[in-house]
Amino acid sequence: MSDTDGLAVVTGASSGIGFELALQLAGRGYDLVINSADEERLEPAAAEIRRRTGREVEAVRADLRHYGETERFCEAIAATGRPVGVAVLNAGVGQGGAFLDTDLEDEFEIVDLNVRSTVHLAKRLLRTMAARGEGRLLITSSIASTMPGSFQAVYNASKSFLQSFAQALQNELKDGPLTVTSLMPGPTDTDFFRRADMEDTKVGAGSKDDPAQVAEQGLDALFAGKDKVVAGSLKTRAQGLANKVLPDGLKAEGHRRMAEPGSGED
Repeated sequence: MSDTDGLAVVTGASSGIGFELALQLAGRGYDLVINSADEERLEPAAAEIRRRTGREVEAVRADLRHYGETERFCEAIAATGRPVGVAVLNAGVGQGGAFLDTDLEDEFEIVDLNVRSTVHLAKRLLRTMAARGEGRLLITSSIASTMPGSFQAVYNASKSFLQSFAQALQNELKDGPLTVTSLMPGPTDTDFFRRADMEDTKVGAGSKDDPAQVAEQGLDALFAGKDKVVAGSLKTRAQGLANKVLPDGLKAEGHRRMAEPGSGED
């Protein structure tokens, strides 16, 4: 990799919003280190970014649910010998269904990937950025962070954690050279709902935002130094505004109507 250009790190980059974030960062002049646990999709994603942008892309398969794998990913980043200018912590997973019915291991997977790996990578990357005196961090939260997640109880809670975490970091770092931005998409056209077993829900069957639009708005906010952005369609942004004033009980009931299994068949 060239030493003359910036380096960006993107997790969960093999598809969806993560792929678009990586592609658009490459389009903005960054070489990349990208990550996913999906071996079949990761290298083709890297090849596509190289083809479309001419940037250098290193693909590192690592399952960030596990401490050792996350450390190995950090070592791969360090092995480039280049400072990270932008880090995008986007990897995440969800699971739909009633809490009493879902498997405990699936819930732990959400906590380990969405929460633990984000904290782990933020600790490693921000310390390195601070030592160098510059850097930008984007954390993919969700509009789900603003509402109790009936039938997605652990997923929404994980995103609420990330939102609080990002805002706390923003305050701690406000007088220094580092920036932290929270990206808050709504329902987006990715594999999320299939993987979360939510295709039969109202939200899973409904219209969704364009991941390229979400990524563009997220990166615009990142480079503008904004603390957060509700990204996507006008409908999503309007929901973000409404959630600031609606009571939690009403939001939980609304989420129930969108996420309850079978609701998409009504």
